[in-house]
Amino acid sequence: MAKRGIEIRTSDGVARAGLFRSSAASPTKAGVILYQDAFGPRPALDGMAERLAGKGYAVLVPDLFYRNAPYGPFDAKTAFADEKTKAALMALVTGTTQEMTISDSGAFLEALSAEGVTGPIGTVGYCMGGARALNAAATYPDRIKAAASFHGGNLASDAADSPHRKAAAFKARVYVGMAGVDRSFPPEQSTRLEEALRNAEVDHTIENYVGMAHGWCVPDHSVYDEAGAERHWRRLTALFLETLG
Repeated sequence: MAKRGIEIRTSDGVARAGLFRSSAASPTKAGVILYQDAFGPRPALDGMAERLAGKGYAVLVPDLFYRNAPYGPFDAKTAFADEKTKAALMALVTGTTQEMTISDSGAFLEALSAEGVTGPIGTVGYCMGGARALNAAATYPDRIKAAASFHGGNLASDAADSPHRKAAAFKARVYVGMAGVDRSFPPEQSTRLEEALRNAEVDHTIENYVGMAHGWCVPDHSVYDEAGAERHWRRLTALFLETLG
């Protein structure tokens, strides 16, 4: 699998990103943007991008924290256990707003086009990336045909930038995989998101991964669950196969 580091100019600077493509595949037209969790781009996410690229997609993994680079690196198993590291992480997360990522996503799409990826795009996000994957789909509906969130937080919160408020703008098929118990996406938010998507007639699935904890999909996370992660891969690859080809 070939990874190439690229730089993407945004309205706020230059974001570094990894672009993954299968060296054996013919030129790819469909692409995927993978939105990071709170720990930033790292080998674990590279491995996930490589797995998607192996299905024939061009996969972009941008650094959403580029405005504050350099930072980290962070160990996903221990970062929140140390108060100093936790504070640094939370400053990065809260300092990188949804509106920033929505704006950046336009540049991400342009970067894919410049690489010859001119076909449909899918988005997938984990943790903080979940809401960003959905917000990108709502903002760029003519390009993004599928959007997935796994253990995404605050998908239907009271915040003005909550994705559920943009339900009417979706043209993409939406999949939400939620942890069985997740304080960042409690039952009342799940109900609110379901209602918003249904009322807007969005093609969607919201699935509860009973027994899984927040972070279960990502292999370097302390709560990684192999069986649950493989279930997530089956859902994600089916979604992209049916919408992106």
